[in-house]
Amino acid sequence: MIQELRVQHVEHVVTQSFETVVAAFEDAVGSIEEVGWLALPGGAHDEGEFRSRVEKHLGPSGFTRFLTLDHGDWLKLYGQDAKVVMYTLGNPLIAITMLRHDIRAGLNVPVRLVIYRDEASATTRLAYDVPSTLMGNIADEACLAAARGLDAKLAALAEQVTGTTA
Repeated sequence: MIQELRVQHVEHVVTQSFETVVAAFEDAVGSIEEVGWLALPGGAHDEGEFRSRVEKHLGPSGFTRFLTLDHGDWLKLYGQDAKVVMYTLGNPLIAITMLRHDIRAGLNVPVRLVIYRDEASATTRLAYDVPSTLMGNIADEACLAAARGLDAKLAALAEQVTGTTA
C-alpha cells in the first residue's frame, strides 16, 4: 500500500546567528542523550515512575532531546562549510496521547527539527514538518486532536527560540 500525504513544512527565519539560535533551542529543551532512552522505561515499575523519570529530563518547553546530529561536522570532510544541526525531540508523555489511539503515530513521534545557516540570505532558519500533517493516513480524530496539540507546542517552542512566527 502506498499513500500520498500533504505535509506542511514550517521555517522560522531570523537574522540572529546560528550559534544564538542553537543555544536558545538547547536551553529550552532537556536531554536524555547522556543517559539514553532505555534509562527511562528501563526498570520503571508503573506509569507514575515512568512519568517521574521522563519529567526529570524535560526542559522548560516540555520537550527533551533524544538525538543531536551536527551535519556540519561531517560536511566539512567533503569540503562544505555548513552550519546545520538536526534534532530528534519530543516528550513520551505527549506521544502516548496519540499512540493510545493509533500506534501508527509512532512513525512521526518523536519529531525532527533542523537549525541551519543560510549564507545566501544571511539568515538562520529553524525548520520542521508539522506533526499532524505527517499523520495524514490516520483517521482517528482523538489521535489527530492530540497531534494538533503537539503542533501547537512545537510552534510555541520555535517561536520562543527564534522570537518570530513562521
